[in-house]
Parts: sequence; C-alpha cells; structure tokens
Amino acid sequence: MKINYAALIIVVFLSNLTSTFAQQPALKDTLWKGFKRLDFVVADRKCVLVSPQVDAPGKPWIWRTEFFGNEPHADSALLTRGYYLAYINMQDMYGAPVAMDLMDQFYTYLIQNYHLNKKTVLEGFSRGGLFAFNWAALHPDKVATIYGDAPVCDFKSWPGGKGRRPSSAKDWQKLLKVYGFTEEQALAYKLNPVDNLASLAKAHIPIIIVCGDADTVVPVDENAFLVEKHYKELGGEIKVIVKPGADHHPHSLKDPTPIVGFILAHYSGN
Repeated sequence: MKINYAALIIVVFLSNLTSTFAQQPALKDTLWKGFKRLDFVVADRKCVLVSPQVDAPGKPWIWRTEFFGNEPHADSALLTRGYYLAYINMQDMYGAPVAMDLMDQFYTYLIQNYHLNKKTVLEGFSRGGLFAFNWAALHPDKVATIYGDAPVCDFKSWPGGKGRRPSSAKDWQKLLKVYGFTEEQALAYKLNPVDNLASLAKAHIPIIIVCGDADTVVPVDENAFLVEKHYKELGGEIKVIVKPGADHHPHSLKDPTPIVGFILAHYSGN
C-alpha cells in the first residue's frame, strides 16, 4: 500500500489546528451595568470579565467567587474607579481543592492574557467565602484584600448544620462528595477559613466583612465573628461591619462607600 505522505501531513496539520482552536475560549461581548462584559470559557467553566471604561493604574481587579451580579453595589462602584471585575463559575464546589485548581487556571489566564494586576481583591458572598479564604490561604502573595459578605467560614456551620442552625442537607452531601470526605473526615477537617488564617496574617492581608447579626443561614458567631477573633489574635487587620437585625439577605450595603473605601485604601498590587 502506497502512503500519500503529503496528504497525511495536511490531515495532521488540520487536526492540530482544529485542536488548537478548540482549546481557545469562546468570546462573547455584551454590556453589564454600562461596562464592557466579556463571556468566555476556561477549563470548561463559564467565565466573565467586566472592564472599566478607563483602567486604574496597575489594572487592579476584584474577583467575585460566587453569585455574580447579586447586590453588585461595590462591584459597580469599583468599576467606575478603574477596577476590573472577574468571575469563574464554580457552583457546587464549596471551596474544595478541585475549585482551587480552577481558580489557579483562571488567575493564570487573566494575568497572561489581560495583564491584570498580580494581586486581586477576593470577594466572597455567602458560600463564596469558602473559595475566597481558601484560595487566599494558598496564594497570599496574590491577594491584596478580602471582602467577605455574610461569608461561610466553616462548612461545619453551613451547610453542615453542626452548630445552632439546621443543615442544608442537599448541599452537605454535595460538599462531602466534592471534597471526597466521609462525614467523620469533614468534621475533623482543620483547613476551614476559621482555622486557617495564619498565612493571611503573615502576609498582612487586610480583611473587611459585612454581615447581619440576625443571620439565620450562616450564623455570624460561627463564621464572621470567629474569623474576626482569630485574625485579631494573629495580629491581622480586619474590619467587620455589622448590620443590626439583618438576616442573610440582602447582601452588601445600599451605600457601598465603606466597602469601597476600605478596598481603595488597602489595595497594594504590583
């Protein structure tokens, strides 16, 4: 059988070309709150990058780890000040190691392709707190500040329901699966944000938390207040804004000035 090497080379070339294009994220341009929004895919996950009209020096950015678009008061205010806004969909991953790997890939993609600042502001709403604090503990050199909003800081509290509130049973089972834990292993786990703040304090990462003192979903005494206590014991800088009588929702502040002011005052990128 005679092989047509020229044809074979062309087939291989086209195959490689197709494979290369298949690996590139699909891009879609729209507007979000009047700002340019780019939707694309990294590591098979849907991603969003919203660009300011004019970049602030150093191209700073805030990274919403969950619930993109929910009560985006601080996000919008920072966009007007030249910050980028980024998001990768990691739903039902609860800050597990597999999510940390996705965050690593997303971070690298943004730095290499959009040349954003090497330090980001991590923004953890509710269960997004697990992503924000866990990734910061792994990469303190890549984090400028952390903004937690009614953040989950111990999965035993939510969704586990091992404190004074009932569990979210469906979420708890999903969490055990994505971490690869038995219930006993989950209860013995020592790397929840409430336990794992030393590297953040050593890196002098300032933290701001907004929460309601009547939160019936993520009790503040098992989450935000414990982070505040432990972080101060470690010598870390933390500001907690408590909304008297407020439940888990709505998040953020109607006037985000205190949040935005804290971030602007403490952002030290490079």
